[in-house]
Amino acid sequence: MDKLIISGPAKLRGEVTISASKNASLPILTATLLSTTPVTFKSLPKLRDVSTLFKLLKNLGATINSDDQNELTTINTTPISSLEATYDLVKTMRASFLVMGPLLARYGKAKVSLPGGCAIGARAIDIHLEALAKMGAKINLQGGYVEATLEHGPKRLQGNEIYLSFPSVGATENLMMAATLAHGTTVIKNAAQEPEIADLGEFLNRMGAKVQGAGSAEVIIEGQESLLFSGSPYVVIPDRIESATYLIAGVMTNSEITIHNINAKHLDAVIATLKDMGAKLEIDYDKKIIKTLLHQGLHGTHVATAPYPGFPTDVQAQLMALTTIAQTPSVITEHIFENRFMHVPELNRMGANIVLKGNSAFIDGQSTLKSAPVMCTDLRASAALVLAALAAEGQSEVCRIYHLDRGYEKIDQKLQTLNVDITRVPGDN
Repeated sequence: MDKLIISGPAKLRGEVTISASKNASLPILTATLLSTTPVTFKSLPKLRDVSTLFKLLKNLGATINSDDQNELTTINTTPISSLEATYDLVKTMRASFLVMGPLLARYGKAKVSLPGGCAIGARAIDIHLEALAKMGAKINLQGGYVEATLEHGPKRLQGNEIYLSFPSVGATENLMMAATLAHGTTVIKNAAQEPEIADLGEFLNRMGAKVQGAGSAEVIIEGQESLLFSGSPYVVIPDRIESATYLIAGVMTNSEITIHNINAKHLDAVIATLKDMGAKLEIDYDKKIIKTLLHQGLHGTHVATAPYPGFPTDVQAQLMALTTIAQTPSVITEHIFENRFMHVPELNRMGANIVLKGNSAFIDGQSTLKSAPVMCTDLRASAALVLAALAAEGQSEVCRIYHLDRGYEKIDQKLQTLNVDITRVPGDN
């Protein structure tokens, strides 16, 4: 397996451009299953998760053509020949389960393996299935697969009012897509409000759907008989988690860097936290640029993760890496996933002083991080270890970086442009 060799402490300088959002791209790519015409995208991120979803779509019968010179990707789901998402692909990425809604809505049937992905805790699909059942689907769980069918009358889901017991991002996305071809109107209450939800709604409307309120707590979808994509290639929003990671990299190394294609409005909670800690940021909302400036030292913080617009769980690990070098103690509480502290032992190996009590991490701060061989356990934990290596004294080895490649496009090359001494060492994959 590939690993990264990082020499620190690094002093960053230069510019970096944020890629399109992984968490927005995946549901949008599954939504192409709803279109009766080919869909073209501009500048999709080159990530392991995107490649996995491409394989899944191809297994279903879709054709995918890429024009690398112009950064265009065209997906045609007209020749769909299978309605089964197999275990070998879905097990590696739980976002694959999002094909359930589009397949059921368009074809009246779907068979999807129970999902896998990072081992950061339970992400129950019960919310998805209960809501689809309220729209007329018959759900059967057998042999590790979920089979959904429409039994009565015309093969269309029926619009309904659905209250989500938790504002699940995946359930909101699955239901939005399913509802676009349902008969009647669907109202999703207590919906997830992440920017990626709003982007999915924007994309669905580009295909002729009628979606209102995407990105708010109540989403209203008026079902249509068919959808087709038209107009210019679709451009997915910038990745707010990658954006936050590079922001923290600049702050953690007390460096001046310029980050392009960054939507600061999607990062209010992260930016507020960094400023409270003493970070100096220069933000241009119109040009989508943020510069990290030199600061006079960092204070600790008390942060609890929460659904958007709260502090994102996907930035918890990166923030924890930053708090290890703050001048005063910090407390970080994880409310979304019960097993998202797997980076703590690895950070402690590098000299951090972090104690776990329940779902809270108590960080002493004032640590002098030292280089060490560390092991990636999940996507965002991997990013935290890279950040720690940037600030650590000596040469660190960050192993099992296939997790990083799931969500960070060319992270080693981007850090090299920021003056980081970093090398990717190929392994036996």
